[in-house]
Amino acid sequence: MLIDPIREEFAAVQAAVDAGPVYPDLDVEAIREHLASRYDFSRPLPLEEIAADTEQMLRRWQVHVTHPRYFGLFNPSVTLASVVADALVAAYNPQLAAWRTSPAANEVERHTLAWLTAKFGLPSSSLATFTTGGAEANLSAVVLALTHFFPEYGEEGLAGLSVRPVLYLSGEAHHSFSKIVHMTGLGRNALRVVDTGDDLKMDPARLASCIAQDRRAGWTPFMVVGTAGSTAAGAIDPLPQLAQICRDEHLWFHVDAAWAGAAIVSPALRPCLAGIELADSITCDAHKWFSVAMACGMFFCRHAATAAYMPAHAGESTRDPYTSSVQWSRRFIGLKLFMSLAERGETGQAEMLDHQTRMGNLLRECLISSGWKIVNQTPLPVICFTREGLDVPAFLADLRASQIAWMSEAKVRGKSVVRACVTSYKTTEADVREVIREVTELAVRNASRLTTTVVS
Repeated sequence: MLIDPIREEFAAVQAAVDAGPVYPDLDVEAIREHLASRYDFSRPLPLEEIAADTEQMLRRWQVHVTHPRYFGLFNPSVTLASVVADALVAAYNPQLAAWRTSPAANEVERHTLAWLTAKFGLPSSSLATFTTGGAEANLSAVVLALTHFFPEYGEEGLAGLSVRPVLYLSGEAHHSFSKIVHMTGLGRNALRVVDTGDDLKMDPARLASCIAQDRRAGWTPFMVVGTAGSTAAGAIDPLPQLAQICRDEHLWFHVDAAWAGAAIVSPALRPCLAGIELADSITCDAHKWFSVAMACGMFFCRHAATAAYMPAHAGESTRDPYTSSVQWSRRFIGLKLFMSLAERGETGQAEMLDHQTRMGNLLRECLISSGWKIVNQTPLPVICFTREGLDVPAFLADLRASQIAWMSEAKVRGKSVVRACVTSYKTTEADVREVIREVTELAVRNASRLTTTVVS
């Protein structure tokens, strides 16, 4: 494959995105009219024309998550290596359901996952697979926990159980679990939301109390979900204490580290994930803080025997991924992470994370010095902030209209605040300082306008 043309196109796209607006002039009718007028599929069109038009649509009608001033959700600026990887995968179109069909691709994934398994501190006998994202990985965790504790679940389903299973998570946990208890047949009544402390972390004492109360009421606790890097505020639950409770109570301990799991490769950040090595299963998304293109999730399970949906061939040294994955037909998802790690090395990957963490710390410091109030505590580069009298929705609308940056609204302890997360390795100190100067001026202007309106 010729890398230079892809490199040049990638650089041109990035330059155009970086120089342009982060937020589009969104007009759904304009998009639909454009598609209807050009693409009724009644006649063939030149591929060059289609590609050029599609690129213009993406440039015009998309929130540019790869922009250095995109401080939104966990959508990163992607590495060139992951773009090259996706092109290679599309060209060869390997099918990873069975090992014998794509031996090289399957072994690349096995090698990459084994490296991360060791980083997480799980035994080498653990099983890991690439997933479409964190929701699939979390679903896998719940299904395998049910299978582990209730062997009849695989054949009879929940109808074959003589008990009522229940699982625990904090109010800061990912909302995918609300879907998962629906899909698995557990039902939302089997989901227990454990109170958090002022630090937004799950309270171990309250967890223990909930477990005891449920046992007395006739429920059967089977699983605890610890969050390592919550979506809203970057909270990291006390993983060692939760792991100890799970050992004492004989429960499955799952750690949802979809975003912050990448911190395991950074010597500076790794301590914040202490206790993750005690997990029965882990979720981690490479398409978040590993900065590879969508979609590239991962699921790790300590109990390889449990993590088999279908029987494998005894005595074989290889494994067919369809036997232990929710997916059957499966794309070569892992190549983009493999190539990114190979190109940058462990040290280079760690530096990407450390740089974004430094930019997050600078963002926090600049906000405080500019009169903003920080309402979350985390070692991760996600900052939730507000100021006296701030109308958060109105402020964010003005922020996007002015094209200063893209930030989101979050609820912290029930109150609306502004949320900024550094997700781009391209974000610079100059970006941070300029954004905070401009958002502060914007907030002051908005406050003056509101005061004038009230007085009038």
